[in-house]
Amino acid sequence: MNSSDNTISRKDFIKNSALAAAGLTLIPNIMAAFPLSDEQNTLGQGKLNVKNVRLETGFEYEEGEIVATKTGLFYIEIENGKIKSIAPNQPESKALDAKGMLMLPAFKDMHIHLDKTFYGDKWQAVRKRTGGVKGMIALEQKMLPEMLKNSTFKAEKMIELLQSKGTSFARSHVNIEPTSKLDSLKNLQKALEHKKKGFGAELVAFPQHGVFYTDSVPYLKEAAQMDIDFIGGVDPFTIDGSIEKTIDFTAQLALDHQKGIDIHLHETGESGLKTVEYLIKKVNENPSLKGKTYLSHCFVLAKLDKAKQEETAEKLAEAQIGIVSTIPFGSLVMPIPTLYKHNVKVLTGNDSIVDHWNTFGTGSVLQKANLMAQLYGYSTEFLLSRSLKLATANVLPLDDKGNQQWPKPGDQADFVLMNASCSAEAVSRISNVESLVHQGNVVY
Repeated sequence: MNSSDNTISRKDFIKNSALAAAGLTLIPNIMAAFPLSDEQNTLGQGKLNVKNVRLETGFEYEEGEIVATKTGLFYIEIENGKIKSIAPNQPESKALDAKGMLMLPAFKDMHIHLDKTFYGDKWQAVRKRTGGVKGMIALEQKMLPEMLKNSTFKAEKMIELLQSKGTSFARSHVNIEPTSKLDSLKNLQKALEHKKKGFGAELVAFPQHGVFYTDSVPYLKEAAQMDIDFIGGVDPFTIDGSIEKTIDFTAQLALDHQKGIDIHLHETGESGLKTVEYLIKKVNENPSLKGKTYLSHCFVLAKLDKAKQEETAEKLAEAQIGIVSTIPFGSLVMPIPTLYKHNVKVLTGNDSIVDHWNTFGTGSVLQKANLMAQLYGYSTEFLLSRSLKLATANVLPLDDKGNQQWPKPGDQADFVLMNASCSAEAVSRISNVESLVHQGNVVY
């Protein structure tokens, strides 16, 4: 560490990144790149001034085509967790030095299971599974009591991994069922409390073992009165044997407690489409659920013919039901361009990171944006820049016409500094996240 200019060496940065990727605690010196006073380290309090911050300012055109992104260096004042002002650069000031790094909105992981993971514990790959989702339910019933013993610690390690990849907010599903009861929720809430200065979350009460298949009803009703944001669900027909009964219960519980809805839907056949259509009907009957209802995965969309995809996307948009896609490949490439065309809200997340469901989670939603861009041929400067919204939950520095729309004074001071010249390059190269700021607090 060079104390004279408060910079961290590439060697130390790589060392810390490797520790984070291994699930180990970051060594304290990673924070020394942006040293803060006790006042600044108070959540949402204090002041932070940063110079030499690179911001996008517009597009460059040749013969009507966007060929590059314009940027400039600025001086940013942060106070009480929000951006106070954006001014011409003051390179001679004593402010913290961003050294020309690109400032982008902090990333958001909008579908993850922070409550159940192997991450931070000994390495385990996925084992051979049988019996589909119901087989996994039986496996979880055996595994969860042991996993719960240190689930708070492992959730904290996974949060640190997400932070190292530029994510400062997540929507986490949390098991609510007869095996975990409310313990998984309580353990995760402890982890979130410990990490609140650098990480925010919204929680989904998730009946992983079915609403009625294992009688999760009493636990869901209790969870709905706690500090959660969404009522979840999973494959109503396959698991509970009834689309209507399960969705009716879920919708009513959400209405009774002013919560949103986020349902896992893996079914790709007729029952999958019927579930989508019934949920659309239910939301239209209860307009207060519009803008607060999501289908996670929703793989059936990938199986529909083009005309039916267009029709369904239009109906989803009218009901303001969002899709949280895990960007699958192969025969299940999701029709994300069609969803965008009809202004359906599309989000993404890592889902599982090294657990009994999945071995390959990286923690990076920027990688998801990169994969989406590759799958759909979004290779131009303009389309790559638009792809960033998948990692930021639809916040972009420039609008489609190149007008600067983020950051603005009054915005929450949640951002990353990246080793990239523009957002298109950041998506294409999956550029390094050099620093993360959450509510004005330097986290990483």
